[in-house]
Amino acid sequence: MADLVPPPSVNARVAEVTKRIVERSHDRRARYLDRIAAAAAAGPRRQRLGCANQAHGFAACGPGDKAALRAGDGANLAIVTAYNDMLSAHQPYERFPELIRAAARQAGGTAQVAGGVPAMCDGITQGEAGMELSLFSRDAIALATAIALSHQTFDAAVFLGICDKIVPGLIIGALAFGHLPAVFIPSGPMTSGLPNDEKSRIRQLYAEGKVGRDALLEAEARSYHGPGTCTFYGTANTNQMMMEIMGLHLPGSSFVNPNTQLRDALTTAATARALSITALGKEYIPVGRMLDEKAFVNGVVGVHATGGSTNHTLHIVAMAAAAGITLNWDDFSDLAEVTPLLCRVYPNGKADMNHFHAAGGMGFVIRELLNAGLLHRDVETMWGARLDAYTREPVLEDDGTLGWRDGTPISGDASVLRGTEAPFQATGGLKLLKGNLGRAVIKTSATAAERHIIEAPARVFHSQEELQTAFKAGALSGDVVAVVRFQGPKANGMPELHKLMPPLGVLQDRGFKVALITDGRLSGASGKVPAAIHVTPEAADGGAIAKIRDGDLVSIDAVAGLLFVLVDSVEWESRDPVEVNLSTSYVGVGRELFASFRASVAAAEEGATIFSRVHA
Repeated sequence: MADLVPPPSVNARVAEVTKRIVERSHDRRARYLDRIAAAAAAGPRRQRLGCANQAHGFAACGPGDKAALRAGDGANLAIVTAYNDMLSAHQPYERFPELIRAAARQAGGTAQVAGGVPAMCDGITQGEAGMELSLFSRDAIALATAIALSHQTFDAAVFLGICDKIVPGLIIGALAFGHLPAVFIPSGPMTSGLPNDEKSRIRQLYAEGKVGRDALLEAEARSYHGPGTCTFYGTANTNQMMMEIMGLHLPGSSFVNPNTQLRDALTTAATARALSITALGKEYIPVGRMLDEKAFVNGVVGVHATGGSTNHTLHIVAMAAAAGITLNWDDFSDLAEVTPLLCRVYPNGKADMNHFHAAGGMGFVIRELLNAGLLHRDVETMWGARLDAYTREPVLEDDGTLGWRDGTPISGDASVLRGTEAPFQATGGLKLLKGNLGRAVIKTSATAAERHIIEAPARVFHSQEELQTAFKAGALSGDVVAVVRFQGPKANGMPELHKLMPPLGVLQDRGFKVALITDGRLSGASGKVPAAIHVTPEAADGGAIAKIRDGDLVSIDAVAGLLFVLVDSVEWESRDPVEVNLSTSYVGVGRELFASFRASVAAAEEGATIFSRVHA
C-alpha cells in the first residue's frame, strides 16, 4: 500500500490528498491486496489444469505454440482486444494479434487472443438512442474482460483499447485479475485533418441554418478521415494520457500514429515487456499492486494539467474502486487548485493531438509535473520503478531497432504546450460545484474567464430534442440557464449531450449569458458554454434538479464553486421533485437488456457503476 507520508519533494496538497485517500481506503485496499496476493501465491494455474482443460486451450495453436503450451514452462500472454473496424481508433488493432504472437515467440513465450470486448463509438451514437447504452458499455466491457481472463491459462495480459468507456472498462476487468501483470497497447491518433475549430464553426453554422447537411457532412468527413483516434482532446485521448502517466503504456507511446514502423516497434516491445514481468520471472509486477493510491493521484493530476475529459470524474472513481481505493470529487477539486494547465488542445485550444505530441507531448508534461512536485515519482510502472523513465521518448535507430532518448526540455510550441512556470492558467480546468442543487462538476479550461460566473433564468427541458425544437422555433433566446434533466445513470444511462452545444453556442455568440445544468454528461469535447454536469443526486433519484421550474433564477459560480437556485428557502423546501415517465428510454436499441443496470447503478460521484456493492 502507498506510504502514509509521501516524500518531501511532493507538493504539500498532493501529499495531503494522497494521505487522506490512503486512510479512507485502508480497509478496502487491504482486503483487495490480500485477495490478489492469495491468487498470486497459488502460482500460474495453467500447469494445474486438467488434461482436457489444457488440451482445449491449445487445440487450435500451431505446432510451436502447442508444444510450448503443452510443456507449460514459458509465459502465456492473454490478448484482450476491443478491435472492430467501425471505430477508427480500433481499426489498426486488426494487425496487432499477429504482431504480438510473433513478438511473444521471439521472447520465449506464447500469446493468444483471450477474448474480445464490445467497443461502441459515441461519435456515431451522439443524439441517438444508442448513446443511452454508452456509459453502461464500460461495465459490460469489464464483465467481458473478466470472462476472457477466467480460463486461468494466462500469466499476463495485454489490452488493446483506446476510446471512451473501453479503457476504463478494461482497467476494471484487469483489476479483477490484479495478480496478473497488465500492459496497455495504444494504436495512436489519426493524422491531422480539417482543423477542429473549423469543424466547430461549421457545426454552429448548420445549427443556425446557414449551411446545409452536405457542407456539414463534408466537414465531418474531412475531420474524421482515417485510421486512429479522433485528434481532439476528448475522453479517448485523455484515456491514453492517463494510461501513460499511470505507467500502463510504454513511455512516449500514446500518440504515435498508427501503421508506422515506430508504432509496430512499440507494440513488439510492449509484448516483450509484458512477458518479462510475470510471476515466472524475477521482475513480477502485478497490476493490482502497481495501481495504488499514488498512481491514481498521478492520473487525476494528469487530467487537470492537460485539460482532460470530465468523464474521468466518473471513470477514475470507478477504476480506483476496483483496486479497493475510494476517490471522490473533493479529491479532484483540491488537486485542481494546485495543478497548472499546461496544454491547449481542442476544445481547450485550436491544436490537435499531433501538434501536442510534436511540441513535446507526454514526456514534456511528465517532466514538468515531476519537477514541480505534482506527481509521485516513486511509483511502480510496467516499465519498472519510478516515473522518471516516462520523460524519455521512443525513436527508431538507424538499424530500425527501437531506442530511447531524453525528451525535449523546451516546448516546441508555446501556444500548445507550456511548462509549470508559465502555464496557460494557474489551476486545472475542473471545478467542483456545491449548493442547494447538489454537487456537480464544471470544466473551466475551455470557457472564457468572464463566463465562469453566470446568473440567469432557468429554462427546463427533459431531452436534447426538446431544447433543439425550442431553439429552431425561436422560442429559446435571451439570458438563459438551460436545465436538461432526467439524463442521469438511473434515468437513461447518462448519455452525452453534445447536440446541446451548437444551439447554446449560437445564443452565447449573440451576446446572451448562457449556461447549462444537467445530470447527464458532456465529456472532454465539451466546448465554450459553461456547463454544470453530472449533477447529483440526479433527477430520477429525487435530486433537487427535479425541483427547478421555468423562470427560477439560477447561479453558477465556477470561481467560488457554487451552484444555487435563488428561490426563497421556504418555497424551495416545500416543492416536490417533478416525476417524468421514462419508459421510452427503457426499450429499443437493446435498452431493455440493461434494466438491471439502471436499477443498480450508483450515483455519478461514486463512478456511476453497477459494481459499487461488489467493491464496497
